[in-house]
Amino acid sequence: MTGYLTTHVLDTARGCPAHGLKIELFRITDEARALIKTLVTNADGRTDEQILPADQFETGVYELVFHAGAYLDAIGTPPEDPRFLDAIPIRFGVSEASHYHVPLLLSPFGYSTYRGS
Repeated sequence: MTGYLTTHVLDTARGCPAHGLKIELFRITDEARALIKTLVTNADGRTDEQILPADQFETGVYELVFHAGAYLDAIGTPPEDPRFLDAIPIRFGVSEASHYHVPLLLSPFGYSTYRGS
């Protein structure tokens, strides 16, 4: 079995997918962060391609950074200075070759994630 990484971002405050949200993927090695890829969510709140496809998949530690502040600004959420949520980092381990799905449920004042399927 070959592994790969996906995500899905849902705007729970508006009850819809989060379209146009920038996501960065980093690989973490000895606390050093190396940017692998930058993607933007589509109309379904997903990326048009796998974040980490099978041919690039390796076990290890990764971090997804969801740029929630810019997304909230773009959809007209009343601004704060500074925003309560701006960049949301989710650091996680990949220990086996399988499908890792790391979704984000987002609102202006909270978020949650889990390992999905």
